[in-house]
Parts: sequence; C-alpha cells; structure tokens
Amino acid sequence: MSGEGNQALAISPVTFLVEERFGVGESPVWEQEHGRLWWCDIEAGAIHALTLADGSRQRLQFDEPVASLGLAGPGQLVVAFRRTVELVDMADGARRLVASVEHAKPAMRFNDGKVGPDGAFYVGSMDNGGVGSPAGCLYRVTAAGAVSTLVTGLVISNGLAWNGAATRLYHSDSRGEMWVDAWDFDRTSGAIANRRRLRHQDEANGRADGAACDIEGYYWSAGPSRSRINRFAPDGTLTGWVDLPLAHPTMPCFGGADMRTVFVTSLNSGAAGEGRDGVVQFRVAAPGVKVGRFGVPQE
Repeated sequence: MSGEGNQALAISPVTFLVEERFGVGESPVWEQEHGRLWWCDIEAGAIHALTLADGSRQRLQFDEPVASLGLAGPGQLVVAFRRTVELVDMADGARRLVASVEHAKPAMRFNDGKVGPDGAFYVGSMDNGGVGSPAGCLYRVTAAGAVSTLVTGLVISNGLAWNGAATRLYHSDSRGEMWVDAWDFDRTSGAIANRRRLRHQDEANGRADGAACDIEGYYWSAGPSRSRINRFAPDGTLTGWVDLPLAHPTMPCFGGADMRTVFVTSLNSGAAGEGRDGVVQFRVAAPGVKVGRFGVPQE
C-alpha cells in the first residue's frame, strides 16, 4: 500500500521483563487491579503470572495445552484448553467447565482467544495440516455456556482485537493466505457483519499473529517472521513497526498504570544460543484499549 513506512513508534527502549525460554508463549493479559501480567505457554500447559511491583511469579500447571486466556470474575480466569473453555481459579488452578466444542479433525485445538466488549469469550481453532479443507473456526462463548460459530474455513484463527469504541472487530488467519479482516461489531449482541479484507501479510513483512488495539484506532500485530510488532491504521495501511530482540514475537498487549506499556510474548527461537526469548516491554504514546472481563459487558 502507498504511504507505508517505518516510524519510531516506541518512546522507550525495548527491554526484557522476563528472559526465559517458553515453548509457545502467548495470550498476554494485563490485570490492572493487581498490576499483574498473565500469559500462557501453550504446549507446556502452563499459565504464568508476574506482579510488576515486587517481581513475584506464579505458575499454574495443567495436563493439556493452554491455548489462550482472559480475565473473568474476582480471582478467576477464563481459559481455552484443547477443546473446552473453562473458568480457572487464579490461586490454585481449580477448573469449572463453561463450554466445549467438537473439532472437525482429531489433531485440532483452540488457539487465540480474548474477552470481547460484550463480555463473551471469543476463541478460534487451528487446523494447521491434515486431510481436507481448513476446518478452523472462530467461536463466541457466553458465560452461560452458549457457543456460536462466527467464521469457518480457517487455518489458524488469530489476531483478535477490538477498537476503543467497540464497533470494530479485527481477526486474522496467520497461515494459509495470511490475511487481516475487519468486521462491524455490535457491542450489545456480539453480532459481526460487513466483513472486509484489510490486507494480506506474508513472511517477509511479518505474518499477522496475535494483536491488540490502541485508543487511537491502530491495530498492533505481532510479526513472528520479522521479529517485530507492526502497527496498522484502520484502513490496513502499515504505519510503522517496532523491532524486537525476540526471534519470534507472538502477541502484544497493553498494560501498566496508564495502559501505555506494551508487553510482548514469544515462542521458542530454537536451540540454546540461537536467539533470545521471553517477554519484552516498551512504552508508546497512545494508551491501549482496556481488556474486558468474562460475563461483564463493558459500559
């Protein structure tokens, strides 16, 4: 697209919050009340938390992949496992089933998921191989356990984010054609409409992975094939990026007291010594859109 270019988006140096090897670090979520960052290591079946004020760490361990997570009621997370969405106690990891799906193929699992402005949990599945057409889907799961299918035919559902007005949903497929779409979003019902393709991404430009929005309407997308975070305007124009010391960044989220710190998770860079891994942080000018809580529509 014309007008695309590199801008100095970060207003502070990129630093490591945690320098540690994770298999697939993903789904960072900022918990404002306790100044705590949550994230998962998918295949390791682990949920991590770090309290920034004192550096204390917490780990919840499970016997299956943890695909994504969001904030729920007091002391709870909403978590997507292989095929279930469950409430998880932050203190001891106790689980309570909310909903489940039957994936179309045996090897499939859930992937990227976030709590929407309507209080529902939006979560996609991945079909990265196997026989037949891609069978990944994007689902909407309510606190009452109702499941509706919003999008079908995906390879790896990814990139969920909402603008500050909660009128637009962003969504991507990070394999296959590797695109970013926008939908009109109804913050009351969770209905989506008027799908349009904002852009195609490729490995050279940093395929579209996990994402977040700032209050000015820009879409910040991890580019794991280019070691950077891309920032796109609402019309899909690439307005700049932030180069990262991570080999393969997976998802940004906004946090900090003023929501102007961007935290970024990463996946394993390979054998020891081949790259740096962990969670990094940097400061930006515009605050991010605050995350919602499962079962609690935003006002």
